[in-house]
Amino acid sequence: MINYSKQTIDYKEINAVSKVLRSNYLTQGPLVEKFENKISSYCKSKYAVAVNSATSGLHIACLSLGIRKKDVVWTSAISFVASANAAAYCGARIEFIDISLNDYNLDITSLKKKLIEAKKKDKVPKAIIVVHFAGNPCQMDEIYLLKKKYKFKIIEDASHALGAKYKNNVIGNCKFSDMCVFSFHPVKSITTAEGGIITTNSKNYHSDLMLYREHGIKRVFKNKKLRPKYYEQIKLGYNYRMNEIEASIGIEQLKKLDNFINQRIKIFRIFKKKLNNNLFVYPNISKNSKSSHHLFIILLKKNIKKIRDKIFLRLLKKGLGVNIHYMPIYKHPFYKRKNFFLKNSEKYYNTCISIPIFPSLSKNQQNFIIRTINSIK
Repeated sequence: MINYSKQTIDYKEINAVSKVLRSNYLTQGPLVEKFENKISSYCKSKYAVAVNSATSGLHIACLSLGIRKKDVVWTSAISFVASANAAAYCGARIEFIDISLNDYNLDITSLKKKLIEAKKKDKVPKAIIVVHFAGNPCQMDEIYLLKKKYKFKIIEDASHALGAKYKNNVIGNCKFSDMCVFSFHPVKSITTAEGGIITTNSKNYHSDLMLYREHGIKRVFKNKKLRPKYYEQIKLGYNYRMNEIEASIGIEQLKKLDNFINQRIKIFRIFKKKLNNNLFVYPNISKNSKSSHHLFIILLKKNIKKIRDKIFLRLLKKGLGVNIHYMPIYKHPFYKRKNFFLKNSEKYYNTCISIPIFPSLSKNQQNFIIRTINSIK
């Protein structure tokens, strides 16, 4: 079975972990801060705050924006549930935006229409969580202009998009947003096993993120007469810290990031060139963008879920670890609403199949994937 994705680890990560295990620090040590600085440097942001998952990062990003009960937060209908859950943890009401079938990101036309209606009803969202789906950047300049017009905040859910660029801006530099969140789950651009990070250019957000990450505890005070290791709880925070073992892996993985992305780009181009089964539509990349190619998603031309499901099972039986990314969030029982329907999101869900793509995918595996998909009738 060829998995749809997997991590790429070698002796360098293993040696780094071994070194941590022989050190004095396993949790709160120097490597987490070193990793934060390296991510900040790579993304060209002023600050970075490492956490134990992207979900935790999205949660405290929402808290730092002051999102509370009765606030409204919008996000893309097609994403992992964490994109919505983060705001729900704060008590916010979640609303969903339809996607474009061109790049699977939130549809700008739908967003504009929804904002016009929300303005009439005085229900403009406090924040929009923008998802760079499959590593393909959203049209951030247009969303940023809408932010200025309608006065909402922007969190970039870039869980799929470390290493991506939009109009020569590295995703994570926060030029068009308040904060940006990355995931380091094993199938992402780089891994720390579990883990995530938030980038921002705001000193205030950075201070809040640091507090929320560590139980709401403040440890640095101007009064130097206080006893060593004195601390005070300032906010109700969480234990969302990244540990030294994870950070050590991340430092080594980051050195390989550009190579990983280049390998994904090569595989993407080969698939685009050689996949010629006319049953499917193949992915496009947003204009002026560089995708991290976290996923390669093909869409069945016929909007018939039963046919997609049959093809999906056939590919599994042939040894392709295909997947579905994702069911519209509003269709999950927790979020389900009566008669709620977004046309493009429904069509996408009925027709999507994620096929394997990852840096160490061999030529033989690539050719097998191409032959197998092209043979489907």
